[in-house]
Amino acid sequence: MDTENHSEKVEKIVEEEDGGDLVRSFKTNNHEVNDEQNKVSLMRTFVETQDPTSKDVDDLKLRRFLRARDLDIEKGSALFLKHVKWRRSFVPNGFISESEVTHDIAHSKVFMQGYDKSGRPILVIHGAKHFPNKVKGGIEEFKRFVVYCLDKLSAKIPTGQEMFFIIADLEGWGYYSNCDIRGYLAALSVLQDNYPERLAKYYLIHVPSVFMAAWKLIYPFIDNNTKKKFVFVDDKSLKSTLLQEIDEDQLPEVYGGKLPLLPIEES
Repeated sequence: MDTENHSEKVEKIVEEEDGGDLVRSFKTNNHEVNDEQNKVSLMRTFVETQDPTSKDVDDLKLRRFLRARDLDIEKGSALFLKHVKWRRSFVPNGFISESEVTHDIAHSKVFMQGYDKSGRPILVIHGAKHFPNKVKGGIEEFKRFVVYCLDKLSAKIPTGQEMFFIIADLEGWGYYSNCDIRGYLAALSVLQDNYPERLAKYYLIHVPSVFMAAWKLIYPFIDNNTKKKFVFVDDKSLKSTLLQEIDEDQLPEVYGGKLPLLPIEES
C-alpha cells in the first residue's frame, strides 16, 4: 500500500470518528499534514481506533515512533501498533523480573550509573562478559534481558529528556568466545522496533580488530536513523572524548571518572 492510499485510509477512519472536522483542520493546500504536532494528533486518532489501549500513551511516545519513521504517519502508526502488540505478548506483567533473566545477570555484564551533560542516563556494557546462551529458549531469555535493561534505563530518564546514552566496552572481546550475531541482531531489533528515538549515542570503545568481522554482519540491519548514533572511539582519545559528553563526576572510575560501576540489577 502506497503512502497516498494509506493516508486516504487514515483520513477515512478519522473522518468516520469525528465527522471530518479533524481531517479538514489538518489538511494544507497540497493535502498533506506538515506540522509535527498535527501529525501526532492524526496518528493518535488513527491508532486509538485500531487499539483503544493507545489512549493511555502520551504524545511524546507517539512522537518518537513517528520520528523514527521520518514523520510518515503510515509507517509510524504501523511501528507503534506492532510495538503495542509485541509488548502485550512479550511483557505481559508490564515488566521483566530478575528471576526471568538469571543467566545474563549472573555474568555481570551491564551497569548503569550517572548521566551525561544533557541529562541522559548512561548504560555500560562489557562485551567480553557476554556469552551466547545456547540452551533451548536461550535467545528468548536474552531478549528479555535486553528489555529488562532498556526498561530500567528508560525509567531513569528525567522529565524534559527522552534519550539515553550507551557505552559498549569491548576490551577482551573474542570472536570465538563472545561473538553472538543472533543475539546482537535480536537486541538491535528490540531497540529499534520498541524503543525508537530513545538512543542518543552508542559509543563502542576498546574495540579489537577482530570485532569488525562481526560488525560487518550487524551493520546492514541498523536503520539509517540509528547508524549515525554508533561511534567508534579511538583508545588514544578515549577519556577526552567521553569528557566531551560526560562530566568527570558522572563518568565511571574505570574511564578516569569518579563514579563506581553499578550492576544494573542494583540500580
